[in-house]
Amino acid sequence: MAGAVALTGGLVASLSACAGWGGGGGDGGANSINVLMVNNPQMIDLQKLTAANFTKQTGITVNFTVLPENDVRDKISQEFSSQAGQYDIASVSNFEVPIYAKAKWLSPLDPFLAKDKAFDQADILKPMQVSLSSDGKVYGEPFYGESSFLMYRKDILKEKGITMPEKPTWPQVAAIAAKVDGARPGMAGICLRGQPGWGQVIAPLTTLVNTFGGTWFEKDWTPGVNAPPFKEATQFYVDLVRKHGEKGAPQAGFTECLNNLTQGNVAMWYDATSAAGSLEAPGSPVKGKLGYVAAPVVKTKSSGWLYAWSWGIQAASTKQENAWKFISWASGKDYENLVGNQLGWSRVPAGKRASTYEIPQYLKAAAAFAGPTKAAIEAADPENPGVQPRPAIGIQFIDIPEFPDLGTQVSQDVSSAIAGQTTVDDALNKGQRIAEDVAERYQSRENQ
Repeated sequence: MAGAVALTGGLVASLSACAGWGGGGGDGGANSINVLMVNNPQMIDLQKLTAANFTKQTGITVNFTVLPENDVRDKISQEFSSQAGQYDIASVSNFEVPIYAKAKWLSPLDPFLAKDKAFDQADILKPMQVSLSSDGKVYGEPFYGESSFLMYRKDILKEKGITMPEKPTWPQVAAIAAKVDGARPGMAGICLRGQPGWGQVIAPLTTLVNTFGGTWFEKDWTPGVNAPPFKEATQFYVDLVRKHGEKGAPQAGFTECLNNLTQGNVAMWYDATSAAGSLEAPGSPVKGKLGYVAAPVVKTKSSGWLYAWSWGIQAASTKQENAWKFISWASGKDYENLVGNQLGWSRVPAGKRASTYEIPQYLKAAAAFAGPTKAAIEAADPENPGVQPRPAIGIQFIDIPEFPDLGTQVSQDVSSAIAGQTTVDDALNKGQRIAEDVAERYQSRENQ
């Protein structure tokens, strides 16, 4: 969740009451489709390549509506909940897909996959297949994906005589952070997100909660926000970032930590695997200086999160076949080669297919991080991310419409704890009350 932000609260209401969305889309003729997508760099590359490649091959014109993440989530929620049919395809993440599938807003893709053998669904990394399916059916195909891992300055650790374990524990990471803190003037031991938001501080924090033995909800929806394992994990996180973390931690998110590691302000960073492409890009001050190891653990075998921007077809679309043809091209096995050859191998939207990690040119360009990224994604288990059964799928989130509001509210108090303005106990006791309300509302809605 390199830049994930809150899904609008309107999604919850729209599950029981549909609302229309004016403007955008449009028919555009029988041989055209309308695609609503986020304005991430990989998507912009796709937009540039479409006419000269996909349209030239198929004769299908693609009308793109490209919006920032906050705006596109809002518009997708409105469009799909109303089933207006103005957009045939939208970029949806593994958070939305199971929810939208259950609401019957997405078309199952299995009939298309049965006919399109060249797409090779088995080549999609298994955790992606699981997180983009519902009740045994496929509803989304990933465009690119990520997990999380620990990034560290090899030269700094070497100077201190420290060897980073291939699979470190969080206590080991904390000990290393203490030893490398101040290794350079102004250099902190580690960067951890402290910025409020369910897609900011809550994403890495929840992976700690999972591996420390905690959970937002037990299988029967009993909240565990102020239970001992959740508190232990949160206290550990808050203490670590307060003692050895970056300056301005309560305002630091993905971008701020990326800048801190790039500029030499921190020796380590735990965050999204997608960050490595920027860190190892030509001209990066830290290119070649970094090591990448598995997300730290305590009680679980792995703890990396899972996130994917993917494609979903609106159930109301009247151009299902053409929509699938676009998805088959954009998420197909040949697309990475197209990007690599025309735009550069560092811009390949990786993290979704096993075959990507067999392309020599990509492996050369991504030599430092390709292996650890693939391993992190393959180790991610969205169905069983902790030590106990869960009521809903998800690693760094709980896949229910109510979670963004819950996570965001709790994140504000956790960020305040990092700032020293409240205690972890007070923050999580308050969060427990919010979670109890969420559990009650969710179960009430599900039982209607």
